[in-house]
Amino acid sequence: MSEAGQGKKKFRMLDAILAVICVVFVVEAAAPVAAIGNSQYFWWIFLMLTFLLPYGLISSELGTTYDSEGGIYDWVRNAFGRKWGSRVSWYYWINFPLWMASLAVLFPEIISLATGMQIGLIPSLLIELAFVWIIVYISFFPVSDSTWILNGAAVIKVLLAVTVGVIGTYIAFTKGVANEYTVSSLLPSFDLHSLSFISVILFNFLGFEIICTFAGDMENPNKQIPKAIVTGGLVIAAIYIFSAFGIGVAIPTAEVSTSSGLIDAIQLMTGKMTGPFISIISVLFLLTLFGNMTSWSLGVNSTASYAAENGDLPKAFAKKSKKNDMPVGTAVINGIVASIVLLLAPILPNQDLFWSFFALNLVMFLLAYIPVFPAFYKLRKIDPDKERPFKVSGSDTFLKILVVIPMILLVISIIFTGVPLSFDAETLAGTLPITIGAIICIFIGELIIIVKKIK
Repeated sequence: MSEAGQGKKKFRMLDAILAVICVVFVVEAAAPVAAIGNSQYFWWIFLMLTFLLPYGLISSELGTTYDSEGGIYDWVRNAFGRKWGSRVSWYYWINFPLWMASLAVLFPEIISLATGMQIGLIPSLLIELAFVWIIVYISFFPVSDSTWILNGAAVIKVLLAVTVGVIGTYIAFTKGVANEYTVSSLLPSFDLHSLSFISVILFNFLGFEIICTFAGDMENPNKQIPKAIVTGGLVIAAIYIFSAFGIGVAIPTAEVSTSSGLIDAIQLMTGKMTGPFISIISVLFLLTLFGNMTSWSLGVNSTASYAAENGDLPKAFAKKSKKNDMPVGTAVINGIVASIVLLLAPILPNQDLFWSFFALNLVMFLLAYIPVFPAFYKLRKIDPDKERPFKVSGSDTFLKILVVIPMILLVISIIFTGVPLSFDAETLAGTLPITIGAIICIFIGELIIIVKKIK
């Protein structure tokens, strides 16, 4: 850490826990997954045990053992070399501007809902670009300067999710349960419809490694990181299940679609499309988007900048502020890429732009995590003497299971999100652009390796 950072404000334990909640917890998660039906509870619990738990344990060990600003890039690079480090850093970075563009598309729609005003094409585009560049500007400053944003967003996220759970539970008690609960309905069907939601749920569990990149801002990272991940993970799991339960008991499954979100769910529950309550919820939701993007930008920027400093990404990513040593190069590139995507959006075929951008971001994001799990196992083998402040206990067989199952889930998720599994016109129109976009992104990543002669 630079001398300039020695006297800066530090993360407290509570700040670390709230940062985990802000980064990992996605307040939008419960509504679209509810479209599965009653089997959603199986998938939430199953993936919490088979993915969230192993991922949290592995992130805690790697994050406290290899606590550089490189995050998952460093973990994979140390285990498998520069080529895989470069790939991971590229996949991990490129997802972010795509994700930022997908959320920016939502902004004018939600503002229109909150205010009752119709927003035209040009004003909508200006709002989207403003959202992107405000996030870029915030990421010019250290995470400790943005603690109030992360804490506030975490509190609002929890408040919104609990509100959904409470409203749903109240409706179930006063008006009856919306869906029939039987043993068979609670079991998964393993059809294409249900399996396609695995990627959405996994996306909602990812982000623990971001807190590891904040280590330099913490009072005692070796203690704070694992405690924050465990505590934050338990809170997140409880809130996800409670909000999912609220939607599941109050709204008939047929009325919930994959594009449904938190606001849609509350509208269906209350039977009101507009009004003061819907406007307040809309404004609070917009604030959570700022918090989410701010927390992720700080982590992603650190990882990409660190990879560039090590010669595994283009030099432009390595540019830092002389004032506070923040990775401004990566931040500006984020803004440029997201802006280009948004400027091209109006000329793209008429489709769900949010899902198109989000699904492409999802594929690249999940790809970045596949090497992390075997990297954990290999580092145990090749670097056994390294001090591990937090160490996952268990036999060698247990560690292999901890690695293999999450990897399988990630691969399945990528296939169901980015590969057309049928060839009807509707499926091809929705999935083929995601497949082509992912291939282009992967090709650019391989080109970087060739041009920079990474071995």
